[in-house]
Amino acid sequence: MVDLPWKVFSQTGNIETYLLMKEMEKQALNEEEPQESETVSGTESNM
Repeated sequence: MVDLPWKVFSQTGNIETYLLMKEMEKQALNEEEPQESETVSGTESNM
């Protein structure tokens, strides 16, 4: 999926396309790794 934004960026030099590609990469990494905050939530005590 990241290939399309890269191809558009390489042909046009449009920085918005590059930023879109980087955001897509970041989201893909976040989906692969479980978030620690989700597993830890609820363990803090309210004082």
